[in-house]
Amino acid sequence: MANYKFEEFKEYIKGKKAAVIGIGISNTPLIKWLISLGCQVTACDKNTEDDPVLSKNISALKQISSDIKWSLGESYLTHLSEEYYDIVFKTPKMRFETPELKALKDMGSILTTEMELFMNLCPAEIFAITGSDGKTTTTTLTSEILKHAGYKVWLGGNIGTPLLDRIAEIEPDDKVVLELSSFQLLGMNTPADVAIVTNITPNHLDFHKDYDEYIQAKVNTFRNQGPVGKVILNAGCDLTYDMKDIARGRVKLFSANKESVMRTDSPLYARAYTENGRLVYDVNGEVTDICGIDEIFIPGLHNVENFLAAACAVIDYVKPEDIAYVARNFKGVPHRIEFIRELEGVRWYNSSIDTSPNRSLNTMNALAARNEKGVLICGGADKKCIYTNLGDAILNVCDRIIIYGSNGDLVTDIIAKEANGRKYEIYRIPDKEGDVYEFPETRENVVNAYKEAIEKAREWAKPGEIVIMSSIGTSYDHFRHFEHRGDMFRSMINEL
Repeated sequence: MANYKFEEFKEYIKGKKAAVIGIGISNTPLIKWLISLGCQVTACDKNTEDDPVLSKNISALKQISSDIKWSLGESYLTHLSEEYYDIVFKTPKMRFETPELKALKDMGSILTTEMELFMNLCPAEIFAITGSDGKTTTTTLTSEILKHAGYKVWLGGNIGTPLLDRIAEIEPDDKVVLELSSFQLLGMNTPADVAIVTNITPNHLDFHKDYDEYIQAKVNTFRNQGPVGKVILNAGCDLTYDMKDIARGRVKLFSANKESVMRTDSPLYARAYTENGRLVYDVNGEVTDICGIDEIFIPGLHNVENFLAAACAVIDYVKPEDIAYVARNFKGVPHRIEFIRELEGVRWYNSSIDTSPNRSLNTMNALAARNEKGVLICGGADKKCIYTNLGDAILNVCDRIIIYGSNGDLVTDIIAKEANGRKYEIYRIPDKEGDVYEFPETRENVVNAYKEAIEKAREWAKPGEIVIMSSIGTSYDHFRHFEHRGDMFRSMINEL
C-alpha cells in the first residue's frame, strides 16, 4: 500500500536545500536518505575531522556523494544565518531559540528534527514511551510483546536503529515503538497514537530552562492527540497522574499500588495494578488477569511497573498470554543490572544506564529486595539532579563505594548525610577534567581509572557478594554515551 505522505514529501524535497546539524547516529542515515531523494545537503557539526567517530561518519558520507557541503568546527553555525535553506534538521540537544536557528526561521526555513519528520510520515501506529526512568525497559517490553503476538515491529528512537531512511518499508499494519527523550520531544507537535509517560523526576536540568519545561516536553508525546489516541500514565507519580486532566484521548493509569490507580473513581479510565501477587488490568470493574509478580524474570518493583505500563499499551492488540510469556522469558536489556559473570564467588553487574540518582536509587532498591550486599563502583556527570535518599539506598546494599566521576563530591556528601551511624568505606579515584576516552592522548587515563576501580572492587568483594557498576551520572564527563561506558566495563570484567 502506498504511503501517500511519503510520496508527497519526495516530490517536495527533490532539489531543495537542507542543512543537517549534527553528524551522528541518527543524522548520518538522514543525510544519506536526503541525498537519495535528490536533496542538496549541508552537513554541520561542532567537531572536526580530528574527532575519530566523526571522521568515520564523514568518510562514509563522502563515499555516498561528493556534493555534500561541510561546515565543521567551532564556527559551524555561522553560515546558517547567511544562506537560505528550505529545511533545517537540528540535533536534539540544540535549542530552537539558538540565534542561528531563529535567523533561519525568520528567513522562511522549516525547522524540524529527524524524529518529528519520521512521526509525520509514518503510516503505522506509533507507540511512544518517555519518562525520567524506565523508558528503555518499557519500550523493549512493548516491542517484545507485540512481536510475540505476531506483529512486525519497528524499534527506534533512543534505542534500535534510526527509522526515517526505512520509511518506505513500513506498512500500515506494522507497529512502531519509539523511546523518546525530553531532547527529542522539546518543540514536538506530532503526537504518538499510544503514549506512555513512565514517571517524572528532576532530570536533564543542565539542558532545560527549568523543571516545568522538562515536564512539558514529556507531555508533547500526547498533547495533540485526538479522541482515539491513548495515553498511559503512572498513577503513583503525582506529576504524571495529573496529566490525565489535559489528555484529549483515552487515559489508562498504572501503578503497582492499587490505591494509587483508584484515586479517581471515573469509569473513563482503564487501570493496571497488582492485587494478591498478580498483575491485573481493570476496565470499569471487568478485571483481566495477566500474570503473577513472581513470574517476572527481571527483578525490582520498578520492573513490575514497567510491565504494567507496557501491558496497558499493548493489551488492546494482544492476548494476556503474550504479556505473560514475555514476563517469564525477557532477561532484561544491556546496561540495566546486567549480569556479566561470576568470578571467585563474586557476581559482577553492569548498570551503566543509571545516569541519574533516581535510576541508581531504583537499582539499589531492586538489589536490596534480593538481599544483595557488596561493592559499588559509581560516578559520572551530574545533570543538576536531586540526590536525596540515594545515600540511604546505597548503604542498604553497599558499604564499600568506589567513586570516579565529576559528581564524586555530590555522591560522597549524600552518603555521609544519610549514613545515620552506619559504617562504610569510600575509595576516590581522582577525576581529571578533559580525560576523554575518545581521544588517544587521554584514553589511557580513563582506562586506567576503571582498571583501578575494578582492582579495588576485586580486593574488597567477598565470595557471595556482588560488585555493581551503577553510575549515578551521565557518561559525558569521559565517554561518548552510557553504552560506551558499559561496554568497556563489561569487556574489562570478562578479561579478568
